[in-house]
Amino acid sequence: MAFKGGATGATVYPTPEALYPDLPRKSGAVPGLLVHQGDLLRRYVADSHVATADLALELPTGTGKTIPALVIAEWRRRTRKERVVYACPTEQLTRQVAAAADREGIPAVTLTGSHTAWAPSDDARYVSGKAVAITTYSTVFNSSPKLAPPQLLVFDDAHNGEQYVANQYSVTVDRWGGDSPNPDLYVELLEILSPALDGIVAQRLLKPEAESGHHNAVQFIVPARHDQMPERLSRVLSQTRTPWCFRYAMIRDVLASCLVYVTHSSIQIRPLIPPTRENTLFSEASQRLYLSATLGAAGELERAFGRTGIKRLGLPETAPEPRSGRRFFVFPGLLNGGDSNELTKEIVKLAGKALVLAPDRATAVRTAGNVCQPSWPLLTIDDVAHGMDPFVAQQNAVCALASRYDGLDLPDHGCRLEVIENVPDRDHLQERFLSSRVRAGAALSERVRTRVVQGVGRCTRGSADWAIVVVLGDLTKYLLRQENLTALSAELQAEIHFGLENSTNTTQAEILENVAAFLSQETDDTWRENGEPIVAQLRAEAVRKLPDGSEILFSAVPAEIQACALAGQGRWQDASAKAQQVAQALSFGGATTKGYRGFWLYLAGIWAYRAVSNGAPATSGSLANAHALIRQAEQTAEGTWARYMPLLPAMEAPALPAHDDQAVATAVNLLQKITPKQLAERLGNMVEGLKETAASAYEPALTQLGTFLGAEANKPSGTGRCDSTWCWGNHLWAVVEAKSDQEPDGVMAHKDIRQVNDQLRILKSDRNHKVIPDGSFTALISPKPAVDPTGAIGAEDHAYLVHPETIWEIGQDVQHAWEELLAGRTGRDIAGLTPLVATTFQRYGLLPSQLRERLTEYPVGAAGTATS
Repeated sequence: MAFKGGATGATVYPTPEALYPDLPRKSGAVPGLLVHQGDLLRRYVADSHVATADLALELPTGTGKTIPALVIAEWRRRTRKERVVYACPTEQLTRQVAAAADREGIPAVTLTGSHTAWAPSDDARYVSGKAVAITTYSTVFNSSPKLAPPQLLVFDDAHNGEQYVANQYSVTVDRWGGDSPNPDLYVELLEILSPALDGIVAQRLLKPEAESGHHNAVQFIVPARHDQMPERLSRVLSQTRTPWCFRYAMIRDVLASCLVYVTHSSIQIRPLIPPTRENTLFSEASQRLYLSATLGAAGELERAFGRTGIKRLGLPETAPEPRSGRRFFVFPGLLNGGDSNELTKEIVKLAGKALVLAPDRATAVRTAGNVCQPSWPLLTIDDVAHGMDPFVAQQNAVCALASRYDGLDLPDHGCRLEVIENVPDRDHLQERFLSSRVRAGAALSERVRTRVVQGVGRCTRGSADWAIVVVLGDLTKYLLRQENLTALSAELQAEIHFGLENSTNTTQAEILENVAAFLSQETDDTWRENGEPIVAQLRAEAVRKLPDGSEILFSAVPAEIQACALAGQGRWQDASAKAQQVAQALSFGGATTKGYRGFWLYLAGIWAYRAVSNGAPATSGSLANAHALIRQAEQTAEGTWARYMPLLPAMEAPALPAHDDQAVATAVNLLQKITPKQLAERLGNMVEGLKETAASAYEPALTQLGTFLGAEANKPSGTGRCDSTWCWGNHLWAVVEAKSDQEPDGVMAHKDIRQVNDQLRILKSDRNHKVIPDGSFTALISPKPAVDPTGAIGAEDHAYLVHPETIWEIGQDVQHAWEELLAGRTGRDIAGLTPLVATTFQRYGLLPSQLRERLTEYPVGAAGTATS
């Protein structure tokens, strides 16, 4: 028979923590709240955050964000009679949260996928406030949300919100690959966008196969600059089918203010910051609660969700940092004289199974295939789309996943090894453009750092958990840089420092011995006695330092969000004024925020022009003001992207910098004299030499390359000198030091860095010049993945690490450009050849200012700042 009796009145709980003991928890529920979880729940009420419209709760990954959030959700549902929505990035995570709610005795329903498939009873329980609704971000950020409006809206893993919110406000058309490739739609959109592209660039993009070195190049287009372009895009997108029609519906009203990014394989159309205020389900909630592993200090959370004034609630500064398990980092690329792939494969064999994470599917699957043992199954997202159980159930297996730095848990013996490859700094085309072309790394650093922190914690989900993390690709270089390492928590700094120390100047056998000791820690005390104390000491010594410019970037966020909102409303003059406020705020960040500032100045100029073209009064939105803002953007922007954007009407092309002018004049002189036979022979020798690794062939090819780049190129005589110098008059110098014969493993030695530090000063003496020209740089060519940390600390800020592949790509561009120049020189005098060379060099990215951009992506020095 059913139980009867009991109190008739509702129990009043003054705090979420007071409610927790009365929850009807099931077997498998957590034993109780951890100290830091209780602290956070108390502060939620004590600090009067119950009425805060936008509140972020911080708990480090693996320390338990879900339970406190569910308790707050249930407390508000019960005591305030509110409808509560708990949004997760993926459906897989909704199932995990629903299972946790069930164990903790919190009534919840899962409402995901099409609303037509929702159980009416589940929807009714949510609508009537009898259960918490667990759903996905995409259900909330939807062109036609079907959920009843909630009073409390919880966002799990909000630190990665940009990926999942922005995706809903982006139309991405893949030429091939992706979930829904559509080459016909790609070409149709490219034809509309072509007026904004240089002719040769448009031709390259139309070709079926990408040219070497150009398959990842991102072209940036602002449709607002081009008459009728937004309208033409709208006509095409309005006729698309699923999934593009849904994404188009999200940006239809702000399409004129959207930005476009184009590569050979994909087109992305999106607003810079998503217009979430237009979504009433989101904007009209009484409270939006963001659960984050890191609150950050540069405003990334605000940019991701398009909200200003998000208050932060973290643990007190005096509270001990919660433990999220123990990780032993291994860096196979730092092994001298060994095979990093073979070492990784042996580690996977010892561990029995491995999770492989990479920014893209192709890399993840390739690496998983390389390290997987012959008889083991290789799983992908197709196998674990509904949860990691199929992988956990395997005794031996490798699972390859792309860009899954959140939303999957492999605790305890589920998996003791993770392989993580490459820096996750180019998740979509806007990121790739801001990172590679704008050099706005400071604006992206918080986002990238969060992905790294989350990614390395997928197999350590509790304080007593432990796992090995194998780091591959350019993520090794990223973690070697002091400004990246010191921005991490003390715990993670200690683990990475320990891993670097034990991966450098050691043997494969020693690394495998350490791995075996770590894996056997449940039956052997070697790790506990010899490894753990060192990590604890390193943790005690670690000091966390936020990246330079964080406070400046945070100060600019409100104006950024307002500027994008005004542009979305078509208030172009006001949007331009607000964008100028952004640029003004960023000016206080100096070199750190210079690239991002140039980007905002460019937007300010385009929006000012749009105001004029829409008939605004000729005041602050005048054409002259638009021209001035564009000129300021060209002068401020890092790299050359702004200089070669389409000109505004009645705007003269900017004069070439002196070093570019010098290169053109020198190349014109060579073009006038060289015969077709001589050109073919010299280009052939150059290309063949750049294929070699031996210094006897490679070094002369470098000097020949410099000559065809319009430089005075020489191999300096004497001992201890560099391999080639490229001088464009005394306007810009490049010192080239080739270590092309090095093996692609281990780190570049300290002595190699010392060798190049003073080469520019020696060159100054050679040329009897008083100063080194601004912007001059040293290119250290090596296939090695990273530089010895000691060498990095001592490196001067003009030194950059360049992979031989980059030099080879430049060589290919030089060959194509000079073949075109030879064909086009007939009948032209010097007056006709000069614009021909300038245009051809610019199209192929061969002007000195463009070369500097191509060769200075990876600073050697710890500070990571370039001479400007």
